[in-house]
Amino acid sequence: MALITSSDNPRFRELLGLAESARDRRQAGLALIDGVHLIDSYRLRLGGPYQLVVSSSGQQRPEVAALRRTLEAVPLLELSDALFRRLSTVQTPTGIIALIPIPAPHPVPDDPEACVLLEDVQDPGNLGSILRSTAAAGLRQVYLSAQCADLWSPRVLRAGMGAHFHLDCFADTDLAGFAATFPGRLIATHLRATESVFKVDLTGQIGLIFGNEGAGVSRELLDKVASVVAIPMPGQTESLNIAAAAAVCLFERVRQLG
Repeated sequence: MALITSSDNPRFRELLGLAESARDRRQAGLALIDGVHLIDSYRLRLGGPYQLVVSSSGQQRPEVAALRRTLEAVPLLELSDALFRRLSTVQTPTGIIALIPIPAPHPVPDDPEACVLLEDVQDPGNLGSILRSTAAAGLRQVYLSAQCADLWSPRVLRAGMGAHFHLDCFADTDLAGFAATFPGRLIATHLRATESVFKVDLTGQIGLIFGNEGAGVSRELLDKVASVVAIPMPGQTESLNIAAAAAVCLFERVRQLG
């Protein structure tokens, strides 16, 4: 196992680029997943990653050692603790990161299922959380506009907690074009809507639309929906975080499906 201690090492610079740059990730077709849980989720769903990267201290942790034993055939690289901290996106580094291939993009299907549409959701934590709630609620398809946060950034992956590996995600989607041909009902959230999400039928082939954190859903998309709904808020808060709002809507669908 090679040990890297210098920040000038070419291999470390490549990994750092993948951690920090969406452009580098697109060009290489590679991403980094951070932590035992996320790597194990990937392993169970898709098999072994391309490479494991451990910190000098992290490799001594029992949970890291146990994961390494399940992935003995995967090449291993050791970084000094200082370099690993630069690579990791978490405040307390987990001690292990995996290098994985980014799935090749698939064309938008001609027969979409019940799904989620995300328009310009730019906060990585929000995007990852919405993906996690979508997967947990049993939906499989997510369509993202070109201005959403990078789907394969470490922060989005971390917040998604493995949801990426259970979803079909379509990045850079022309949402207006998709909405114009969607065969089911489109439902968007809006602060000033008068209809409660708890009184709208969310079963069947629906598309739930969630918009930008500040601007909300665009007029272009709102003009194409069957219903515009709000989440009742009897308290004094002006609005819900978009990830929280998405979770409410998704699990109201779960409740209605029984």
